[in-house]
Amino acid sequence: MTHFGIICPPYPGHLHPLSALGRELQGRGHRVTILHISDLEAKIRSEGLEYYPIGQTSYQPGSLAASFKQLTQFSEIEALRYSVDFCRHMTEIICQDAPAAIRSIGIEALLVDQLEPEGQSVAQYLDLPFICISSGQTIHRRSDVPPFFTPWTYSKASWTRLRNAVAYQILDWSCQPILGVINHYRQRWKLPPYRKIYESIAKTHISQQPAAFEFPIPDIPGRFHYTGPFRNPSPRLSTFPFTQLTGQPLIYASLGSVQNTKQEIFHCIAAACQGLDVQLVIAHGGGLSLEAIRALPGSPLVVEYAPQLDVLAKASLTITHGGMNTVLDSLSCGVPLVAIPITFEQPGTGARIRWTKTGEVLALSRLQVPTLQTAIQRVLADSSYSQNALKFQTAIQQAGGVKRAADIVEQAVGADRIAQAA
Repeated sequence: MTHFGIICPPYPGHLHPLSALGRELQGRGHRVTILHISDLEAKIRSEGLEYYPIGQTSYQPGSLAASFKQLTQFSEIEALRYSVDFCRHMTEIICQDAPAAIRSIGIEALLVDQLEPEGQSVAQYLDLPFICISSGQTIHRRSDVPPFFTPWTYSKASWTRLRNAVAYQILDWSCQPILGVINHYRQRWKLPPYRKIYESIAKTHISQQPAAFEFPIPDIPGRFHYTGPFRNPSPRLSTFPFTQLTGQPLIYASLGSVQNTKQEIFHCIAAACQGLDVQLVIAHGGGLSLEAIRALPGSPLVVEYAPQLDVLAKASLTITHGGMNTVLDSLSCGVPLVAIPITFEQPGTGARIRWTKTGEVLALSRLQVPTLQTAIQRVLADSSYSQNALKFQTAIQQAGGVKRAADIVEQAVGADRIAQAA
């Protein structure tokens, strides 16, 4: 059996799917430990996984919540810029502390989230097998694929390759503080420079997207595996007042775990649903105060957390910021979407919703009650959206999910050990 270590961003949208993969591996007899800052110890242990601290000398305990709060004040490019400094700090912590931690507890292989690319460098330095995991949108660093942070659709036109390449260059330039830290340590560890931020250099790369929720990218290397979402029962329990459901078409609204303080968006969603023959359920993840909830138009059913898949099983429509986990959960239940991308990879996820015709996408700059209400009515009235979403439900069921992902992990680690022994 293998002792796996997990390196990932501190966001629930990354911790939750990787925890599901960790639990699947634990169920097969492996040991799984997440290396992270102290603020996340309770959350990690609540997921049923082992925890090992890093950053004790350079991280101020309790500052993660303040960073998240500050991040929600920005949208689109501004949020990306703000996150660079936070990511640089996390990169420094991982490069500085993870090698000793890994040696100390005998980790034998690493599962590295694509958005923590320094984890790949740590694995190379320690000569450990590692698998790159895309918990969010899979990032392909190639000019024929629009960058993850743009709303651009896929095109074979030659000019789009130039546009995409320039956008990636801008991304690398803006992420120089992160790349600088990575390459400082790579030089110390006698590894070649890492030039392209978020480029996967792993022999095996697993994405929790189904292959159908991707642009028709030609010649994807065999090391890429689209398994569909990583899901299994979590020890964390969320209750929900199912008896308060009215039987009207249910609209489920969530802005995830980072953008959930944007009261104006929740207010717009509630106003757009007011007067329609629907029941709106809002899960705000602790982002709304009681005062803000009382100020919402209409009579939405508002909860802090919801058992998302259980509620979506009863839904007719999902309104989301375009976070990959909510989108995949919605499609897993055959539920179409209205997406309002805010930042990070959400515009790229919105582009895939548009491409697959599984919903409507509204730019944040165009978000108004009339335009949102029109989008809601269009998706509810046009059966093609739900039919396309149901096709994805089937595709996700056939993709293999967390069990297939664990199979691939075990095979990759086994193959790597055989190669090292040869």
